[in-house]
Amino acid sequence: MSRAGACFTIPATEAAETRAERSIIRRNRTEITPAPNRRQVLLAGAAFALASRASLGETPRPLKIGVLNDMSSVYSDYQGIGSVVAARLAVDDFSAKFGVPVEIISADHQNKPDVGASIARRWFDSDNVDVIMDLPNSAVALAVIAVAEEKNKAVIGSGAGTSALTGPKCSHNFVHWTYDTYALGTGLGKALTEAGGKTWFFITADYAFGKDMEDNCAAAVRAAGGSVVGSVRHPLNTADFSSFVLQAQNSGADVVALANAGGDLNNCLKQAHEFGLGDKQRLAALILNVTNIPSLGLDMVDRALICTGVLLGRERRNARVRQAIPGDSSEEDDAERHACGDVCGDRITSSRRWRRRRAPQTA
Repeated sequence: MSRAGACFTIPATEAAETRAERSIIRRNRTEITPAPNRRQVLLAGAAFALASRASLGETPRPLKIGVLNDMSSVYSDYQGIGSVVAARLAVDDFSAKFGVPVEIISADHQNKPDVGASIARRWFDSDNVDVIMDLPNSAVALAVIAVAEEKNKAVIGSGAGTSALTGPKCSHNFVHWTYDTYALGTGLGKALTEAGGKTWFFITADYAFGKDMEDNCAAAVRAAGGSVVGSVRHPLNTADFSSFVLQAQNSGADVVALANAGGDLNNCLKQAHEFGLGDKQRLAALILNVTNIPSLGLDMVDRALICTGVLLGRERRNARVRQAIPGDSSEEDDAERHACGDVCGDRITSSRRWRRRRAPQTA
């Protein structure tokens, strides 16, 4: 058959129908699909990890999740065994429901990047771990992500805070969950500066997280018309903050920002209270969790401001997690909620008093 003989003409009515169908297809392709939530991400990862074995008729091995955090030091009260308990409760809720067998293992990275990277490499190479989670301490998180990229494995960070994880160090193998230093530093820096706190002094943890928190907050302060008059940095897991608190006090800054976390923040707040730092200066606790306020006591956080995310309606799950942690009781969950409400109300009241005190006096 000649090339000309192979040609044919589509009737006008059929051509119109074809064009309409193509238009519908193009429109469907451009529809926006909602971003997946955390559960969908994990289930998709589980399906991908198990698909090759299932296609070969093998019994699928469990999805293996490694919870890697600080079990013995400055962040152990914030994550530690509590993160492992929470992960196991999530498995109890969803593993059978979605037909995905799951195994949880855990380890202590000791706040050392080399230890964290070594554990991650062993988990990926020898222990068949599919995803590593938690990772308080941004320096450790960055080291673990480097290993995950090399092995093409997944990491979900809910303890690491540096915004570099979704900025300069962004990785296809990493999901940043919960919070970051940009949100906390920018939110509180902007709000307090606009409320009259024009000069700032920082007490900062001397590693990736603390430096990034200070940088983000300082940028927001300057953008709102304030200035940074000084800063001092302390090693991780510091017991004595007296020299740092005195430098902040002598600076005369309107606001003293605490760019540290966990046990370091708790110790710093206690010693700031002992030196009366909050009597004349405002305290900005850039990452103080409301769940730690009951153990500190309201007196220790008086006049301090925090910026935090709140998810309402989770009281029953919070109580369930607390009951599962050895040595804790569900009654303390009520105390935490009450303390949170007290702190929020007290901080609003204190903020108004402070703004009136800082307002220019008129004759």
